Amino acid sequence: MRKYLLWRVLQIIPVLFLISIFVFALLYLAGDPVALMLPEDATQEQVDALRESLGLDQPFYIQYLSFVGDVIQGDFGYSYRYSQPALPIVLERLPATFELAFASMIVAVLIAVPLGILSATKRNTALDVFISGASVLGKAMPNFWLGIMLILMLAITYPFFPVSGSGSVAHLILPAITLGTGCAAEMTRVLRSSMLETLNQDYVRTAVSKGVKNFFVVYKHAFRNALIPFITITFLQVSTLVSGALITEVVFSWPGLGQLLIQAINGRDMAVVQATVFIVAFIVIVVNLMADVLYRVLDPRIQFD
Repeated sequence: MRKYLLWRVLQIIPVLFLISIFVFALLYLAGDPVALMLPEDATQEQVDALRESLGLDQPFYIQYLSFVGDVIQGDFGYSYRYSQPALPIVLERLPATFELAFASMIVAVLIAVPLGILSATKRNTALDVFISGASVLGKAMPNFWLGIMLILMLAITYPFFPVSGSGSVAHLILPAITLGTGCAAEMTRVLRSSMLETLNQDYVRTAVSKGVKNFFVVYKHAFRNALIPFITITFLQVSTLVSGALITEVVFSWPGLGQLLIQAINGRDMAVVQATVFIVAFIVIVVNLMADVLYRVLDPRIQFD
């Protein structure tokens, strides 16, 4: 177990290395960073002085090494829009994104569990076909389109929920449904497949032949043993929720990382963009690691190397 964990953690290092290169390159994708910080009428002497003070007159590899050293210390630079370091700004918005991701996961589980069980127990019926088709449709629908449709139907035409913003549970419902629907589609399909495999096992057929009620066969025997792949895909969807929340937050003006990232891109505040991209990527890596370890812990058939 310890050797496996150590090996998985070591695998993160090259991934973080590639991410750091990408995040460092973001500084130059929007143009000359010095030109973005100074007014258009700045003199060449001012440009040269700022470039030298920021170390941007050094070779690229020197700049990159300096950038990595700063990132290790939690320094992503200074946001000229907010007039403060970039990392605290990102961390301040992180709880709102986690709140939306958690609510969306609750919505996804509430949808996926009953539909997955129904689809498996009613195999090859009209209900199974309908649920399977709805799962494919839910997976194919873009989050931003579904969010706009929900706003039009449930916030404008029939004003049951607020259009945008935060502050109450009502503000959370529409973005949570928008984000949770796509994850529920994938989770429903996984649970259906896992349930079908479990229902065909000998111990389930034995329970049925002994006269055990169908409810206990499905929920006590089949569902409990089908949870391992379902829990795994649930953890994997957490990373999808955190990254997918960025678009949904913009649609509903939710004050999380997504809204912050779009504002930073529009304002060319590259320090905030770099910090946001790096934090989101790091969260996705950690959650995927947790899902991989959890799967191996829950399934005793998998041996740790």
